Amino acid sequence: MLHLALRMAAHRITALLAVACAVLGGAALITTTGVLAESGLRSQLPPGRLGGADVVVAADQEFHPSGDLPVALPERATVPGRLVERLAALPGVTDAVGDIGFPAALVDGRGQAVPAGGDPRTAGHGWSSTKLLADARVTGRAPSGAHEVAVGAGAGPAVGETVEVVANGRPAASYRVTALVGAPDADGVYFADATAAGLAGRDAGGAGPRAGTVDLVGLRVDEGAGGGTGERVAGSGAVERVADAVRAEVAGTGLKVATGADRGDAVAPGVGSARSLLILLAGSLGGIVLLITGFVVAGALGVTIAGQRRDLALMRAVGATPQQIRRLAAAQSTVVAAVALVPGVAAGYLLAGRFRELLADRGVLPAELPLTVGPLPALATLLLVVAAVQLSARCAAWRTSRMPATEAVAESRSEPRTPSRTRTGAGLLLMLGACALSAVPLLSRTALGASVTSIAGILAAIGLAMAGPALVRGAGEAAVRRLRPGVAAPTWLALANVRAYALRLSGVVGPLAMGVVFVLTYTLTQTTVLAATSDDTRTGTLAQYELTAPALGGLPDGTLTAVREVPGVRAAAAARATTVGWEYEELGEPAAESAPATILGPDARDVVDLGVTDGGLDRLTGATVAVSAEAARTRGAGLGERIRLVLGDGARVDARVVAVYDRGLGFGPVVLSRELAAGHTTTGLDQRALVRTDGTSAAEAGLSALAADRPGLAVAGTAPDAAGADAPPEVWINLALVVVLLGYLLLSIANKLVATTAQRRTEIAALRLVGTTPRQILAMMRREAAVVAAAALAAGLALSAVPLALLGQGFLGHPWPAGPAWLLPAVAATVVATAYLTVELPTRHALRTPPADGLRAA
Repeated sequence: MLHLALRMAAHRITALLAVACAVLGGAALITTTGVLAESGLRSQLPPGRLGGADVVVAADQEFHPSGDLPVALPERATVPGRLVERLAALPGVTDAVGDIGFPAALVDGRGQAVPAGGDPRTAGHGWSSTKLLADARVTGRAPSGAHEVAVGAGAGPAVGETVEVVANGRPAASYRVTALVGAPDADGVYFADATAAGLAGRDAGGAGPRAGTVDLVGLRVDEGAGGGTGERVAGSGAVERVADAVRAEVAGTGLKVATGADRGDAVAPGVGSARSLLILLAGSLGGIVLLITGFVVAGALGVTIAGQRRDLALMRAVGATPQQIRRLAAAQSTVVAAVALVPGVAAGYLLAGRFRELLADRGVLPAELPLTVGPLPALATLLLVVAAVQLSARCAAWRTSRMPATEAVAESRSEPRTPSRTRTGAGLLLMLGACALSAVPLLSRTALGASVTSIAGILAAIGLAMAGPALVRGAGEAAVRRLRPGVAAPTWLALANVRAYALRLSGVVGPLAMGVVFVLTYTLTQTTVLAATSDDTRTGTLAQYELTAPALGGLPDGTLTAVREVPGVRAAAAARATTVGWEYEELGEPAAESAPATILGPDARDVVDLGVTDGGLDRLTGATVAVSAEAARTRGAGLGERIRLVLGDGARVDARVVAVYDRGLGFGPVVLSRELAAGHTTTGLDQRALVRTDGTSAAEAGLSALAADRPGLAVAGTAPDAAGADAPPEVWINLALVVVLLGYLLLSIANKLVATTAQRRTEIAALRLVGTTPRQILAMMRREAAVVAAAALAAGLALSAVPLALLGQGFLGHPWPAGPAWLLPAVAATVVATAYLTVELPTRHALRTPPADGLRAA
């Protein structure tokens, strides 16, 4: 059987190239998705500035909803400071360091804030934190006074110099540099331990919400250094014994004990979200990738098997059983797939690396997070692709294998006269179901509701592929009946081919239409949601300006007071963003979801208009929240109701709903009061101040002067960026996905068209023998290409129209989406060029072969 399959594959190598290209591209995409998924589950961040610690004790920075994946928490949860002394007393522990991080930045000679390295929100540390560095080289002495600091060796100042430092929102103060710390991750500003605790509000006698706490505890174990890299060896027997003792000590407290590669998770809060994001991306990409790959591979195999019906029919005539015919078709397809799988898998690993770079450049992933490159994605790709090829090949050969031998031979030169009613009915039902699914954006004005639009479009395109033969045959018969007697021969031949070979033509129209639907629905869904979000934000933002301090890790104390004193300023309010976990019931079952949240106070009603429909922001004090109308409707969180939230540092709270608003896309599903969020954010500082003025140039000049006079402050307008620079990273990720999948679709469609045209050599040779000129044949093929392009465009636009109209109505209030005007002409030009070139070039090649040789080769 294998020998015969190889002989058949060698005889039809041109047609099988389409299968090889489809398998290669599909294998690359599936492998990429698998690498992302495996990295989300197994990849580890380097320990960074904790490289010198053997054991790290930190709070759990994940929210664990029931029956779902953990959700990373973005705000630092703290550890009781008294734990440091208890852990230091354990046998085998040589050092126990309570590490704290708080905002700190240097001020240069021009009065400009200069980040001290790393995250400015946690650049300040106590001197004892240098013990957690791997192979730290200290030049100078440790800071001891209240106005002494040490800095990283690459920060610029020298030992003995005086520098200005802004720490945790306090005004800039002078400090003397007593030491330079040289280590790969030593960036930051190091204060005396007592000074650092006071600046961060962590001293045991303080009254702040985080008094008496530390961010984490790092332990060093007496076991030497290893590897010559400066990083201590973790995972040995001594370390594990200490780690076990620490686990026993903190049992029941919810704290996590990390050793080895797990230490990287404790470096910064929320780093676990990077892996969670990779898992979510792989999950969302996996479905559409498998769907499109299966569709393309099945289409390519359908064309290939259709070209071999004569060979398969003759085998039936000489005694081959139906099972043998299907096994033969599957065997030759598997041989071709095996050849294409190796380069496809290799390309998938390379593509995953490029995709990770894209995510890192857009700030979605930490640049330090590596991909996990293992054999599991390749194995999964092998199993999925081979299964798809086997199933598609057996389905394509099913009709020929089941027919009587004489009937199979008779039909080997023609198509079935009547398209399958079951297939046609299933396709029409699928298209109707896609139309019903398109109504979701009318009911849910959320990003999740919008994502249904593209899924509905793809399902409708698959339905078109199933019902395509009947629709194409019907359209061809209607066109032939309306032909005038004097129509040109090429036109008559082209339309006759459309009617007679509806199955062949629909196999080309379907993928092209899917490409049109895919590009339009995916791209316009992103641009429509972005436009709706921008509209909510623009309409709801009464403030014309915002002040930020990115280099300082947050707004310094007194900024709001100073802003309100600027002439022309009518109102100013502070705001910041965080993430919360929302626990609720859905259909009587417990459910939970991570949601972006904004922190505002009652004074925010003067600078933002959330579109409040019930209640008011003036009540946003204490343990209260405001929720979007969509969230209130779907989660039973109406005015006066109490909801359960998990704040950004993992604290569980019950809050009362005091306002319901309409502009959830622009401001998120939930708004927290400042009192509710107090003590549950990493820095406690506000991210920005929203400022509403009287609109005069004097007010703008006053704000600019204030920002110039205070190190680190920056003033900017609040208008959304029309160029798309303010677009969330997810938008660019989705658009990159569209480009990659579109390239795969176009390549597969082009190969399929080339294979389909190349299989018509016998038809072209016969036409030439009966007197048709090469010019007439070219004209006929061009008209067929025009029919293919027009049918694909018409079908793609028709299938996209309903989902996009309902999307526009639900999100923008009118039945058309938002998006670039050039998209539709670009799609049309691409479809026309693809149809024309992939028909024209193989036809010209076939015309160079003498007719007799063409018939003999068939």
